Amino acid sequence: MSLPARLTGVIPPVCTPLTPEGEVDTVSLTRLVDHLVGAGVDGLFVLGSTSEAAFLTDRQRAAVVETVAARVDGALPVLAGAIDMTTPRVVDHARAALAAGADAVVATAPFYTRVQEQEVERHFRALAERVRAPVLAYDLPSAVGTKLGAELVLALAADGVLAGLKDSSTELAVLRDVLAGVREGAAGDGFAVFTGSELVVDAALLIGAHGVVPGLGNVDPHGYVRLFAACAEGDWARARTEQDRLARLFALVDAGDPGRMGRGSSAIGGFKTALYLRGWIDHPTTAAPQVPLDEAETERVAKHLAGAGLL
Repeated sequence: MSLPARLTGVIPPVCTPLTPEGEVDTVSLTRLVDHLVGAGVDGLFVLGSTSEAAFLTDRQRAAVVETVAARVDGALPVLAGAIDMTTPRVVDHARAALAAGADAVVATAPFYTRVQEQEVERHFRALAERVRAPVLAYDLPSAVGTKLGAELVLALAADGVLAGLKDSSTELAVLRDVLAGVREGAAGDGFAVFTGSELVVDAALLIGAHGVVPGLGNVDPHGYVRLFAACAEGDWARARTEQDRLARLFALVDAGDPGRMGRGSSAIGGFKTALYLRGWIDHPTTAAPQVPLDEAETERVAKHLAGAGLL
């Protein structure tokens, strides 16, 4: 499908179910997509951080996009991450994702090599020119080491280089600057701004964000759909209550013992274990070299689900 004039709403970054052997479990992925679509989400984002894109081979990335795009069959927009270290590699990923059925691509700034704003600008301009498809910037300084400034984002938007921004920086002050520019017309028409934080969705929407890309939305898509609806209706008390519930549920990302695994293993493992316990995927397998959750940690996830009324 072509993208709407402006993307809005809840667009979960879809987890990538894996078999015990580490291959993409397309049956579980299709089932997960059905649950998300049935919950009323507004689009799907594949091959982001929550999708474990950094751990997947090119063949697996293509399988994910093909499976999701075929399942939604144009009913919802499918955004695909094109995430790699340098511009030529990102262009290749973007072209592959679009060929597999994605409607738009999402890309970070270059990483591994040190870059400044000049290189970041050249990167996004080259990407947009070479793929001729909507490009959203993925602001993820914790992973790539570069924060996208409001002035650069607005300039690229005004020139038609960027169709949107997924802000996973948690820096609400910069997000506010971007949104102020959008309101003042500095980004042109249709530029969409999403928060990637599960915990401050109500605050981001209050200051003008157009939607949310929540990893926890895999586990509780209905909660984020309700939260977005409450904010859209201006019912901030109801929104705050829903946001508080989701914030408590988000604690499942810390179910893993930090003495034996990193937070990435714990977070992705928590999401996948929750999906497994809910019966939405067949295995909670995470990609190597992440450490899987053990029985005690799985029980912690179950308690969080039960506390949120999901189990």
